[in-house]
Amino acid sequence: MASSSQPVIVVGASLVGLSAALCLASQQVPTIVLEKHGGAFIHPRAIGFTARTIEIFQSLGLDKLDPIPEDFSLTRAKVESLTGQWFEHTSWSDTDKQQKYNKKDSSGDQKPSSPSPKKEYSANRGSAIPQDQLEPMLEALARERGADIRRQQRVVSVGQDQNGVVVTVLDAKGQQHQVRGSYLIAADGNRSTVRELLQIPRQGRGSMQNIHSVLFHAPLKEYTRGIVQFDINQPGLSAFLTSYNDGRWALMFRDDVERDEDALQSAIHSAIGRTDIPIEIITTGRWELTALVADTFQAGRIFLAGDAAHTLPPNRGGYGANTGIHDVHNLAWKLAAVLSGRSAPELLDTYDAERRPVALLRHDQIFVRADYKVYNNCSPGSGAEMIDDDAMEFGQLYASSGFVGVDDTLPRAKKPDEWAGQPGTHLPHIWVTRDGDKLPLLKVVGQGSWTLVLAVEEWMHIVSGVNKRSSIPIKSVCIGRDVQPMQQEDFCQSFGVSATGAALIRPDGYITWRTPDLPSNGGTLLDDVLSQVAFRT
Repeated sequence: MASSSQPVIVVGASLVGLSAALCLASQQVPTIVLEKHGGAFIHPRAIGFTARTIEIFQSLGLDKLDPIPEDFSLTRAKVESLTGQWFEHTSWSDTDKQQKYNKKDSSGDQKPSSPSPKKEYSANRGSAIPQDQLEPMLEALARERGADIRRQQRVVSVGQDQNGVVVTVLDAKGQQHQVRGSYLIAADGNRSTVRELLQIPRQGRGSMQNIHSVLFHAPLKEYTRGIVQFDINQPGLSAFLTSYNDGRWALMFRDDVERDEDALQSAIHSAIGRTDIPIEIITTGRWELTALVADTFQAGRIFLAGDAAHTLPPNRGGYGANTGIHDVHNLAWKLAAVLSGRSAPELLDTYDAERRPVALLRHDQIFVRADYKVYNNCSPGSGAEMIDDDAMEFGQLYASSGFVGVDDTLPRAKKPDEWAGQPGTHLPHIWVTRDGDKLPLLKVVGQGSWTLVLAVEEWMHIVSGVNKRSSIPIKSVCIGRDVQPMQQEDFCQSFGVSATGAALIRPDGYITWRTPDLPSNGGTLLDDVLSQVAFRT
């Protein structure tokens, strides 16, 4: 697809950088990834990838991620220790009521009831795969599709002009050489070298505290009552304990104290409440709890993504790694369109316009939720109201020149069914059947192409006419012909149109335009809209 002889350069081969490489390689964009480290991290780091992230990975062919079981409820328990007194548990969502345990009952025989089932906004469930298991899968698939991933390459300078970017790196032998590309994605983390070289400032709550942690292996499943996260509160120990579902656990201390191995062993035993369980310490870590968002995600031909663009502390919404993956999914198809010559470079300006407000909203939402309310008095978003978790995951609005019918008067996020097909929002989740098989509309529409969703065949003739004179082809999906809706009213209600209306979906699965009815000038209108929202050359 790409007509440029120069690749896109990605700096950073962690979760977001590898996701960028896979997104680009899947669009047939030549990609070089530069990573300063020689190998993978010992610590698994992130765990918990949302349903929207799994949608993206599945669209890229990464479909072997075990979903969270349907009967699983992500909860956090406040306890003295795993085998000691249990006080209460809270849901992943701050909107669910917390439930208290009988303080006289430490046996675990009485479990709190499960929350009521929620409305379905995706055919997918999240996955609890640890980051150190996910990254090799991303890398292998990206390499298979042609990505050139180079390790032990430390970036020392970055330059750009009207023709491309040039990155100067030091290799493992200390030799300096240059890598040239058309564009660059900086996915090199919180302390991004690229961002610092560009002198892009950041705003937000800032640094909050340093966190020490110890990663260890122990057979603790029988003591967990099906819960994987614990707030440990006892005299002399205030910490957070979490499972990686493979026998590994991380104990994170709420103080900035260095502990030797004996002290770590003692703390782990205290968190468990027993000293007769075998423990193997794997590694320790220290990191800074920080919340900052860059003032811009784009500087010419260079784009920031992931922690380089927005450092968001771990939270129950999964805003850190997931937000970064969504960044590069938003950006990759745009780079492919521009490099192919089908879209003008102005399409790339929509990246910052769409993704930075998402990061800012997520930053502010963190500090109105239970885990970080203690920092609320210093947060720019301290006056913000809490937004429903489903709205934050599937209902955040993109407001850029890449959409028709979006303005600043609209809220930043609502539940998908409340949007009812509003341009700037994600394709609504609808179950349909095709050849007797039940599947979500998202899989029929697919991701990677422009698609018009319609319900009358007149639109199919219009699409055919537009395609004859357009460099950007449109795929059509006719509800009632290509697929059958599970409920007849699903199309009209979900997209906010009549039976003769239509909605244009762009390659990342977002509604870019809709018309409530079939206009008399449908062909001209659709052609003009495509030129506007796709920045067609």
